[in-house]
Amino acid sequence: MIEKFPIYIPSLKNERLVRVHLPEDYSVHVEKKYPVLYMHDGQNVFHDKGAIGGVSLGLEEYLNKNKLDVILVAIDQVSAERLNEYCPWENGPFNKELRGNELYGGKGKKYIDFIVNELKPLIDSKYRTISDHTSIAGISLGGLISTYAVCMYPQVFQHIILLSPSFLANQEEMENLIKQSDLSPIKSLYLDFGAIEAGKGTPINTAFVASNQTIYNLLKEKIANARLKIIDDGEHNYKSFKKRRAELFAPIFSGT
Repeated sequence: MIEKFPIYIPSLKNERLVRVHLPEDYSVHVEKKYPVLYMHDGQNVFHDKGAIGGVSLGLEEYLNKNKLDVILVAIDQVSAERLNEYCPWENGPFNKELRGNELYGGKGKKYIDFIVNELKPLIDSKYRTISDHTSIAGISLGGLISTYAVCMYPQVFQHIILLSPSFLANQEEMENLIKQSDLSPIKSLYLDFGAIEAGKGTPINTAFVASNQTIYNLLKEKIANARLKIIDDGEHNYKSFKKRRAELFAPIFSGT
């Protein structure tokens, strides 16, 4: 079952839809509480209809079929603001060298502060959550902003799951933030990426792979239970991401 509600974010001066998937037995076991997973790009989480690009992760079907006892909170993006909200800092020189001088980013702190300080308390009051069993996952730039979230609020999130994260826009700043952060409260990290996501042999693909490897190496020094997976034929699209959707939930039920 999916419940939807709009929410206005004063700090960002915009509104978006929040989609909440509840386990099948939620209305049956009325005393039972559940862990929570937060995800970005909410339009692409549950259904192909309405998904940007026409392909989603198909997680409503997946969660129901596998009877997973987790509450999944998916926050829709605002297309015109996605780059700004998913990048904590304005894009740096490393990214500009690769992609040109278009300037974006810098609203990521407000977006994450909203999730932690406004949305999470609302979800915890509205639904039967295990309030201290909260995880966050992201794809592409959603991986960048999820990594920023755990660095800023390591006491809030237990697990971080990153599918094909894209750090290039804020590579320098993210490396520095990880080095300065105490991530000892984080119980696990999963990070994967494809070997040909930006085109086999292209300069940007080489940078993408090196970027992810560098970030992973920094994170694993701070998070004891860290796992990296490189997908040989992995591409940067939802058809490829969908094949790895089981990884979104494995850490939550791992017992760690």
